[in-house]
Amino acid sequence: MDVSILIIAGAALIFLFIFFSVVPVGLWISAWAAGVRVPLITLIAMRLRRVPPARVIHPLIKATKAGLEVPLDRLEAHYLAGGNVDRVVDALIAAEKAGISLTFDRAAAIDLAGRDVLEAVQVSVNPKVIQTPMVAAVAKDGIQLLATARITVRANIERLVGGAGEETIIARVGEGIVTTIGSATSHKDVLENPDLISKTVLDKGLDAGTAFEILSVDIADVDVGKNIGAQLQIDQAEADKKIAQARAEERRAMAVAAEQEMRAKVEEMRAKLVEAQAEIPRAMAEALKSGNMGVMDYYHMKNIEADTEMRDSISRATRGGRPEAGEDHTE
Repeated sequence: MDVSILIIAGAALIFLFIFFSVVPVGLWISAWAAGVRVPLITLIAMRLRRVPPARVIHPLIKATKAGLEVPLDRLEAHYLAGGNVDRVVDALIAAEKAGISLTFDRAAAIDLAGRDVLEAVQVSVNPKVIQTPMVAAVAKDGIQLLATARITVRANIERLVGGAGEETIIARVGEGIVTTIGSATSHKDVLENPDLISKTVLDKGLDAGTAFEILSVDIADVDVGKNIGAQLQIDQAEADKKIAQARAEERRAMAVAAEQEMRAKVEEMRAKLVEAQAEIPRAMAEALKSGNMGVMDYYHMKNIEADTEMRDSISRATRGGRPEAGEDHTE
């Protein structure tokens, strides 16, 4: 008898454990106490669909207490789609309190798109400030300026799905800074009136197609950088110098080649002259032998050669140390 009672008691405990594991009675009681009428069979069906009932019922309780009417099946469908049900409900409550028009479908789409819908609502109420990195640009006078800007933006709920993010805003503002500084005649104009950058950026409508609305662009800092124009001129002068040196080296090489060619021609002419001079005695011998030249003619030619050599030696001696006739001897 005692064994039967123990078996019955054990079976009852197992049944109760399984029942309370499958049927979230405590959650059902909490929902009814909060005024959310959810049938117990619905909670069991959620378990069978592998949807944790607490992940849906607790956000539904918050929405009901905040005065929002959100269908249970829509919350469950959003959870099954991979969304954050609790975050969506918090965003709906925040939007309703701030007077922002936000439907559940829009909030769910924003959440499924990968954006933080609650943060978007908060940024719509309290605009955030985005700081750009240091942007370098060069004015027309060649002076580089380094500028940073603070962008005050407000989230645009209607463009959160498919709209560009903060990176696009920063890139477009950086482009506006570069355009403004680059179009300035002098860097002093930008230093004196930094609001020129703000006006240019705001007039361009850089928030088009983004998930934000630009409220203001404030230039936080403008510093003078390098003299890019002077540096470019120095680099150009250095390049011109190297080009001139290369051309001079080319001309020198051509002159050396021409000189070597001329020397080769001179040596060739000297060789021919020596060869011709070597033929003179033979020709004279032939002339004497054939009778075309007499002995007196030979001596007369030798006298002319000796006289020519004497004149050459006198001329060389005069050029070497003594002044020639007709030159001034006084200092």
